[in-house]
Amino acid sequence: MARNKHPEETVEKILAVSAKLFMEKGYEHTTLQDIIDNLGGLTKGAIYHHFKGKEEILLAIADRMGEQTEAWMRTVRDDPGLTGAEKLQKMFRASLENSDQTDLFVLAPNMLKNPKLMSILLESMIGEVLPNYMEPVLREAVADGSIRTDYPEELGELLLLLSNVWLNPMIYPATPEKTRRRMELYDQMLRSMGLDLLDQELLNQWERFCRLSQERL
Repeated sequence: MARNKHPEETVEKILAVSAKLFMEKGYEHTTLQDIIDNLGGLTKGAIYHHFKGKEEILLAIADRMGEQTEAWMRTVRDDPGLTGAEKLQKMFRASLENSDQTDLFVLAPNMLKNPKLMSILLESMIGEVLPNYMEPVLREAVADGSIRTDYPEELGELLLLLSNVWLNPMIYPATPEKTRRRMELYDQMLRSMGLDLLDQELLNQWERFCRLSQERL
């Protein structure tokens, strides 16, 4: 068999076609054969040369999105013109307004039915986002007085768990109305510590994510 002289192009094509199909049909309803049929002549062997299966393709797509997200999170974290609280607000708002976030809600399957994907999400949250972004920003916020808490590390853990698990319709499904009530309670808790993260626009955006997720279940 001839060696593939352009493996990067092959990977890019597989990811682009797969992402398009996941967006159109949903992850659960897209088969590996669907992907093969849309690759313009590439074989099943070409896919298995780079990926073990559909799940690994989705993880690669999510990794690409994550790289872009981490790039702007670093920019916000290192901005000397913002207080710690302002950095946290900007990170939170940008994560909801980011088009990749919307795409991920459409692409991703029900996490409760895909424990491996859920474990990878939690590992990334605990191993990457928390120590590299959330904790430094919260420590800075306490130091500059923009957030009131004696427990910055624990607060970081709580914020990530609530926003990525309890408020995440891919893990903890809820109606838009139930999601809004959860968000309102989340907002009350944050305001008690001087954090004003949410407004009506963001509440509406989160409800939209919830509806997108429900449509894919």
